[in-house]
Amino acid sequence: MRVLGIDPGLRNLGWGVIEAEGSRMSHIANGVCQSDSSEDLAKRLLSLHEQLSDVFARFQPDTAAIEQTFVNKDAVGTLKLGQARGVALLVPAQFGVSVGEYAPNKVKKTVVGVGHAAKQQVDHMVKMQLPGVAINGPDAADALAIAICHAHYARGPGFGAGAGMRIKEVRA
Repeated sequence: MRVLGIDPGLRNLGWGVIEAEGSRMSHIANGVCQSDSSEDLAKRLLSLHEQLSDVFARFQPDTAAIEQTFVNKDAVGTLKLGQARGVALLVPAQFGVSVGEYAPNKVKKTVVGVGHAAKQQVDHMVKMQLPGVAINGPDAADALAIAICHAHYARGPGFGAGAGMRIKEVRA
């Protein structure tokens, strides 16, 4: 099963692709889609859409996973993140790929063993689980962690019913 993890963001949208066979996982690719903050919002969203569509076309994942977002103190920032997250959900739908959604603490607990792990711990454990991986920044590390989390639950007995996650069947 080829899994694409997505860490949504308007400036930096991280992505990571892994291959999971049974309990074995291997790294395929990772990176960051970036938008130019000097552009207007519509152009930034279009740029993210085009870049993420290219990732889907190149790596042809069987499934995708995205981190759930929560409202924070900055309402404007939360709204912009939500719009970038919309792009991150739209692209898999256009490719007919199902999407799993995971709470950040669920991802960290699955990958690190602690729900409130620091970014450095997530990065370290991703490298441990995907030996030899060269990670293209913290957003890509988070995306790989999301993919690892999804691979773990997608092959488990309660796939689609785990606490802290919601599976959406997304069709084009």
